[in-house]
Formats: sequence, structure tokens, C-alpha cells
Amino acid sequence: MGLHPLEFSDCYLDSPNFRERIKAHEAELDKTNRFIKELYKDGKNLINATKQLGMAQRKFAQCLGEFQFEYIGDAKTDDEKCIDESLQEFSVFLKNLEDQRELMMRNITETLMKPLEKFRKEQLGTVRAERKRYEKETEKYYSSLEKLLNMSAKKKEPQLQEADIQVEAMRQHFQEVSLQYVCQLQDIQERKKFECVEPMLAFFQTVFTFYHQGFELAKDFDHYKRALQINIQNTRNRFEGTRSEVHELMKRIRETPQEYRQTSPISCEGYLYIQEKRPPPFGSSWVKRYCTFVKEQKILHMVTFDHRSGGKIGETESVTLKSCLRKTTDMLDRRFCLDLDITDRPGTVLTVQALSEDDHKFWMHAMGGKEPIGSYLGRTLSKERGIDAQLDDVGLSFVKNSINAIETRGINDQGLYRVGGVTSKVQKFLSLMIDEKNNELDLSASEDWDVKTVTSALKLYLRSLPEPLMTYGLYKEFISPAKGGSPESRIQAVHCLVHKLPERNRQVLGLLMKHLANVAAHSKQNLMTVANLGVVFGPTLMRPQEETVAAIMDLKFQNIVVEILIEHQQKIFTDAPEFCPSPPAVPVFSAPTRQSKKLNRQNRPLAVYNPQVLDIQNAVGDSEASMGSNESVSSQSSSASASEMSTEKTDSTTLSSNSQSLTVASGESQAAATTTAAAKKKPEESVTNRKAKAVYPCEAEHDSELSFQVGAIFNSVTQSREPGWLEGELEGKRGLIPENYVEML
Repeated sequence: MGLHPLEFSDCYLDSPNFRERIKAHEAELDKTNRFIKELYKDGKNLINATKQLGMAQRKFAQCLGEFQFEYIGDAKTDDEKCIDESLQEFSVFLKNLEDQRELMMRNITETLMKPLEKFRKEQLGTVRAERKRYEKETEKYYSSLEKLLNMSAKKKEPQLQEADIQVEAMRQHFQEVSLQYVCQLQDIQERKKFECVEPMLAFFQTVFTFYHQGFELAKDFDHYKRALQINIQNTRNRFEGTRSEVHELMKRIRETPQEYRQTSPISCEGYLYIQEKRPPPFGSSWVKRYCTFVKEQKILHMVTFDHRSGGKIGETESVTLKSCLRKTTDMLDRRFCLDLDITDRPGTVLTVQALSEDDHKFWMHAMGGKEPIGSYLGRTLSKERGIDAQLDDVGLSFVKNSINAIETRGINDQGLYRVGGVTSKVQKFLSLMIDEKNNELDLSASEDWDVKTVTSALKLYLRSLPEPLMTYGLYKEFISPAKGGSPESRIQAVHCLVHKLPERNRQVLGLLMKHLANVAAHSKQNLMTVANLGVVFGPTLMRPQEETVAAIMDLKFQNIVVEILIEHQQKIFTDAPEFCPSPPAVPVFSAPTRQSKKLNRQNRPLAVYNPQVLDIQNAVGDSEASMGSNESVSSQSSSASASEMSTEKTDSTTLSSNSQSLTVASGESQAAATTTAAAKKKPEESVTNRKAKAVYPCEAEHDSELSFQVGAIFNSVTQSREPGWLEGELEGKRGLIPENYVEML
């Protein structure tokens, strides 16, 4: 049984049982008081610990936000950009979480700590004060009662009556205090049930709110998390491909280092020991220097560098070479030496020592010495593996045959194109298939060769071609759009470059991309997504002519190009490109005066003045806009009409992707003269009706400029007198437009 109820009638009897019950109630309140004090103390510790946790988390978040990954090469893939930005995203997530935690701690203080402490001090404190008053009145009343009862009965009646009246008044006052105390005891016993639990409920509600906020943050973060997981997986896949290529290159260089030494056709470099002669009796000394020889100018740059002294670089000395002669050991008791005749110092011969016999031959050949050696011509996989792969009718037939067999027999095989066949079996199969005698073999109906052998042979055939399918010449152009720009501009650039490929190359590439798109469409079964296929076929279809680590670092961009080809194969290989931007020319003059224009998109080009930009305004006879002689006016104004003529006459006329303006090759003088006359005849036809479309948003920074969003259509577009700018009308207002923010329609 719990506490006994305190009856008001017992306040008049004041029995021992009544007093025991009061003590039980008081003991319970003392226990409640201690509990609240302990809980308050623990709550303070919890808040302090949470604050420490919050500070540690914020410091952790700050550390995440301040760090940034460095990358190898001159650009990052979209996946690498997302990974690079992920630490900042994590930092922001943690900071938002800690903001919610800080809010939770403030709410706990207000909803739990203060109400509990207020209840303890005000309610329990009041009862404790009333308890002391009750005990004091008890002592006072019973002392007076005993004193009255001890009075002599012989005293005078008035004295006895007066004493009786005083004790009676004290008894009534004591009973009143007792009634109030009992009422307060029972009141506080009932009140504590909700006064203590209600703040606890508010506390848990605050905690639940915090966790709910965390859940909401996590839910909002979930989309980013999933996308980041894909970015990480793509980067890991590309890393695996890059690592294997790097190890393969390292292996080849380890086997024949001299063949890979020279990576530049204009210079060579390496360590040489230079003989420095001193006056007698000190003789001479040999100093190690890192030397770079520029072949065309015959200049030798030498810089002192000692690995043993902490790698400190000394000053650079340059000399011009006149001739190079091998120095024999009968003239100098040191091997691998060369005598260099220096133009800068007539009569002075500089003696240098190479590091080995091969190194000696390398420098002799580079400097034009008397002992000629064969230079490194590079190797192809076809020569290494004894496979004569050619992009002829036999090769085309093999590609079609292989694709048909793979799609018929193994389109759903897990790891298709990633799981390789036995090397010897693959080479034997490929050698058999590119033999004209076996050209009619139907692989789709034959079970003699398993699917992984066919896929490996197809990849080997493509890698064994004398030149990659996407050619050495277009390699840098294919890689360039993958390193920046919007997705739309990347697709457009790749689309145009594909149609620059030789006809047979484009035909085979189109067949392959259509096939890979079909493979990717079955990725739920074969697990080969577009990204995975990009990793497999990136280095297979395109590679640089030089084999260097720097070139291998571009593998990830090769993968991106292949991904674009797969995802958009129907458009790229079915339709001819409507508009192909020319490679950006090196600007001769500076950017326009309004180059402070804020860019809302990453990698957006600045408006740059190009001396070949057409002055369309000249077509309407604006002689004041001329930039020089009458001839220059004619050549520029003629270009506007030339854009409407047949490209057979102006096949060198192109549209610049940055300036979106027409340029005309200097050799087209006849076409220029013809179009000049046309421009003078009908100027309105070449200017007034020209329109342009915004490809980037722009916010005007001057009253003379126009503000617009992506997709805005400008009418009556003409070339501005201000370099790098156009003039046009938008919604009834005419103003300046950055030339590289629009494309002509």
C-alpha cells in the first residue's frame, strides 16, 4: 500500500498514527527533492557533454569543409568534381545537424531543467518551510498546555480563566496550522505527479524532434548520397582501368627504358656529369647537372641538382652547341664521354659524361653526334602480339559477326566484356577470324568459341589496329569537351568530331556503339552499365600517340567520351550535326571592356575579341564601323552574306563556338568579292532578319546591356562596334548582348 491519506479530523486528535503518517509523507517529499536535485545535476552534465560533443562535431565538420582534394592532370571529371565537393556537403550536413542539436539543448534547458528546479524550490521549498512552522507551533502549543496543566488550582479564578483562554487560542492556532500543513502535504503529493513528469515529457518530445530533424536531414541527403555512391563507383572503376594501364606502362618502360625516354620531338633531357676545369694544381672536378637540350636552337640548359643535399636546385646555365664528338678512352680515362664545341665560347670544349652506354648513344643521337643510331619509332599492339589487324572489309565483317554472336548467345552474361578469355585462345581465335579464308564463319550459330573469347577477341582487334578507331589526330579534340562545358555542349562537340572520322572508322564505331547501347539496356542481367562499358572501351577506342603517365591520367575522360557515344548513339550516328563549332582560336586582343560580367555557369567562356569576327554591321553600309582600309571593310562585311551561300564556295567558313560569329579564310578572296557586292545590294536581307538564341543567362551591369535567361530569342541582331558584343532586340528593348552568350539562328 502507498501513503495513507491524511484526514483533517486527525489534525484535532493529533494521534501517534497521524504523526507517523505525516512523517511518511515528509520522507517521500525528501526523496522527491533529492531525486530532482540529482536529476538536475545529471541534466547539467548531459548538457555540458552534449555541448562538448557539438563543439567536437563542428570542429570535425570544419576540418572536412576546409580540405580539398588535388587531382592529377589539367581537368576533373564530373564524378571527381562531385567527390571533391562531397566533403563540403558532409560539412554542411554535420553543421545543420549540430544546429538542431544546439536547439534541442536550449529547449531542454527551458522545458526540463528550469521547470524541475522551479518545482523543487518553490513547491517543495514551500512545504519544507511549512513543515518547520508546523513543528514550531507543535512545540509551542504543547509547552503551553503542559504549563497550564502544571498551574496550581489554588490560584485565583481570574488567573486560571486567563490561562485557559490563552491555551485555547494557541490550540486553535495550532490546529489551523496543522490543517494547512496537511492540506499542503496532500496537495504536493498530487501535484508532483504532473509537475515532474510533464517536463520529462517535454524533454522527450524535444529529443524526438531532434531525431526527427535528423531523419529529415538524412532523407534530404539520401538523393545526394545515392548519386555520390554512383560517382564513387564510377571513379573506382576508372581507377582500376587507369591503374592497370599505368602498371602495364611501367612494365614496358622497365623492360626497355631507352625506348620510352624521349617524350618530346623538340627536346631531350637527363643527367650528365660536366667536367669543370680548375687552375693548377687543383685539376678538374665532375659536377652532376640536369640537362635539357633543345634540338632546333641547339641550346643546352644545365641546372645543378644534388640528391644528397636535400634536393636543392642551383642556378641554370645555358650554352649553344656547335658540334658533338664522342670522346675516346685513350684521350680521357673515363667512359661514356662527349666533347661539346660551344658557340658562345669560341675555342672552348665542354666535356660531359653520360650515365651508361645506352645513355651515351641517346645523347649522341640527340645532339647530332657522329655515331647515328635508330630512333624510337614506337610500337603497336599488333606488332607485339603478331596480329595483323586492319580496318578493311575482313575486319568489318569480323566486327559484325562478333556483335551478332554476342547479342544472340550472351547478351545477358554477367560481366560481359569485363570477364576476359584465355589469352592464347583469344589470340588464336582472332588470328583465325581475320584470315580471309575463314571470313564466312557464322559465330552466332557456332558453339566452338565461348562468348568471353569472342568479346576479348573483339577488344583485342580494336586495340591491335595500327591506329585507334577514333584516330590519333582527333584524340585531343575528343578529350577536350569531356574536361568541361555543359552536357549539351559535350554531346554537340562529340557529335561533330565523330563526323570528322574517316568513313570506315565512323561506320565501325557506329556499329559498336549501337551494340554497346544494347548491352547497357540489359544491365540488370549482365551488370554492364554505360559507365562500366566506358571503363572497358575508353582505352580500347582512343589513346594518345605518346605513352606517358600524364596521358594515362586522361583515361577517365576517354571513358566519358565513350559514355556519351553509347547514350546518344542514335542521334550521333544517324543524323549529321546541324552546327559544328570550330576549335577556339587564340585571341589576339584582350577581352571586351565589360569583362567583369558575372558568370552564373561554370566554365562559361568570356566574350573575346577575334580579329576575324564578321562586322555584320558593315553589311548595311555603316562606314563608320570600319576597322581599317576599304579592303578590310569588304572582307568583313562580305562574310555575313557568305554564311547564306553554298558551303562549296566558302568551305573554310566556320562558326566559332565561343564567339558564335562567322569567320572566313583569307584565301577566299573571290568569294569575298562576290558576297561584298551582294551585301551592298540587299543589306536588309543579311542583317535585319538575323536572330540569336541565349545559351547562358545574363544579368545586365549597365543600362546599355540586356538581361536575359537561357532560351531568350533576340531579333534584328547586328555586330556591335564594341569588340566581343552584339546588338539586338528583346521584348521591345534594344541593347548589348555578350557575343559568346548566344548562338545565331
